[in-house]
Amino acid sequence: MKKTLLVSLAAATLLMNNASAATMYDRFEAMEKEMNKLKAEIADLKAKEKTPTKASMKKDNSDEEDDEDKPVASRSSDDDEEDAEPTVEEKISDMQDSIDNLNKRTGGNHLKFNVDFRTTVENMQYKMADGSTNSSDAFMTNRLWLGMNWAANDNISFTGQLAYNKAYGARSGASTGNSFETFDWITNENAYDDTLRVRSAYFFYKNGTFLGTNIPWTFSLGRRPSTNGHLVNLRDDDPAASPMGHTINVEFDGLSSKFSLEKVTGVNGMYVKFCAGRGGTNAQPKFSAAPYSKDANSINDIDLAGLIFVPYDNGQYKFGTQFYYANNLIDVVTPASTTFENVGGLYSGTVNFVANGIGDEWSDFLDSTIFFISGAWSQTNPYDGKSMLGSTSSEAGYSGWVGLQIPSLISENGKWGIEYNYGSKYWRSITYAEDTNIGSKLATRGNAYEAYFTEPLIDNILSLQIRYTYIDYEYTGSNGFFGGNAAGTTGSGTPFKISELPSNVASNYVDKAQDIRLYLRYRY
Repeated sequence: MKKTLLVSLAAATLLMNNASAATMYDRFEAMEKEMNKLKAEIADLKAKEKTPTKASMKKDNSDEEDDEDKPVASRSSDDDEEDAEPTVEEKISDMQDSIDNLNKRTGGNHLKFNVDFRTTVENMQYKMADGSTNSSDAFMTNRLWLGMNWAANDNISFTGQLAYNKAYGARSGASTGNSFETFDWITNENAYDDTLRVRSAYFFYKNGTFLGTNIPWTFSLGRRPSTNGHLVNLRDDDPAASPMGHTINVEFDGLSSKFSLEKVTGVNGMYVKFCAGRGGTNAQPKFSAAPYSKDANSINDIDLAGLIFVPYDNGQYKFGTQFYYANNLIDVVTPASTTFENVGGLYSGTVNFVANGIGDEWSDFLDSTIFFISGAWSQTNPYDGKSMLGSTSSEAGYSGWVGLQIPSLISENGKWGIEYNYGSKYWRSITYAEDTNIGSKLATRGNAYEAYFTEPLIDNILSLQIRYTYIDYEYTGSNGFFGGNAAGTTGSGTPFKISELPSNVASNYVDKAQDIRLYLRYRY
């Protein structure tokens, strides 16, 4: 007999063809909801089977007719059996088969995994301030992100991500080279080795009301996703992480809490988000006299607190702002040293505007075009007797950034983009983990240009990107730390004019850098 149960058909569709789900986690969530729906239908069918209907009671009280006495048209036959309505038992059996199939697909595992694997080859060229050159014609890396999610209920969930990022083979000099390779802020963004590290791990709580008010809110605590934030995520082809990428792009441990104000103000998309974290902990070793207590001979805790305020977001047009303060920021004490000292704090703010679609349905092309402009400011706060960015006074820096992303001209779902940003003499961002191996373009004291082409090869699973980045530095220290030592000091943030560097140290500084990058990326 033909099986006509069609939730199983929907389940099969979910299992095989749900390309609209953004991640494997979303697909598992959809499958689990379908499984719960099937179970509910089974329970309903069983209940109906046990409860006699009015029609069946009427039939039971009447004289039974022999099949032979029924009109021919009402008799069952082998030819008619395929079109007969399945019995309750058959429906239950079909549903149970569908549930078994879903259980096999989920593996009985409540933790949902997803994979993001990327292979990259880059051609990197550097022109030093003395006119000499350095290069890597084919720097190749593998990057793996192994994500995991589970929502225990509608209010609380867990998200984690393990990662490694390494050069092909063993990198020469990596074990004896720069000790900042495994600095916590960049531990998973730096192409180091094949150690699998924790990139993020946090729990996330959400609720539709806050203290009885009509304010939906969230709270999150752990190793937060603080790289590939808003705007910089466009060229990275990633969902936006929490911070605005113009001023913050580092790994961080901390908390955040978001309050949606749209319902109480009537303004589309308005929200405020509080963030805080610790970027360095002062603690003595495990086997010291007082394990994990404060060490008077080490740097103090590095803490950061910030506020994100979005006054308007209707899905097409969005205004965003971000402000933060970080204390006890660091630099090396002497050239080539690995010992840090605290030098001061940093204030920073950014304001941006995004048009996700230009005009009012003027054309499909403009509807899928994204334009943004962002301005940022930084202000140093040197501690007594310390120098920040080469000055014992408070210094202000500025940066501007503009970008345009358009639909691909050769495929339906591809994305092409161009970006430009500029930074002033004392500009300082905390963007060390930016996915640009020649150095953070958004930290540039000078001019940076970028163009990229992202194209899907197999649905939303396998993609290709070609990206070109060119940086023309006006001042040194763009990718340094926060102190101020003499010219030639590794890691210092002091801004020296590139064109005025002494000849004996000019070979230590990059004047211009470019990176041509090709990647293949698998996500599922």
